[in-house]
Amino acid sequence: RVTPQPGVPPEEAGAAVAAESSTGTWTTVWTDGLTSLDRYKGRCYNIEPVAGEENQYICYVAYPLDLFEEGSVTNMFTSIVGNVFGFKALRALRLEDLRIPPAYSKTFQGPPHGIQVERDKLNKYGRPLLGCTIKPKL
Repeated sequence: RVTPQPGVPPEEAGAAVAAESSTGTWTTVWTDGLTSLDRYKGRCYNIEPVAGEENQYICYVAYPLDLFEEGSVTNMFTSIVGNVFGFKALRALRLEDLRIPPAYSKTFQGPPHGIQVERDKLNKYGRPLLGCTIKPKL
């Protein structure tokens, strides 16, 4: 869910989220010329206004699987929810849904001891276990 800053069109806000959470950067870096970034860019492919909410939109963003390290849920989450939450073009941003393609899910081997051992160690039951380093702007 995206709430753009005043004067920022929803299409620009959606595109900014897709870029900032994939290959976008605020400055030119020397590595930009080493490879074509088009292959790795996130893309905002649909924008819908939120019913009953002024200036709020659901932006659908798709990412190429090549953007993420195989088997690393941490890498995927850090890429998607890192720096983008402090982006100046947005007044507010909330991740409301995440769909992981089976092709990517199959690359994750899971905990080495099994889920029950991990839950027992953490004393956490009845909810997903997630952990990653979140960038400071979150």
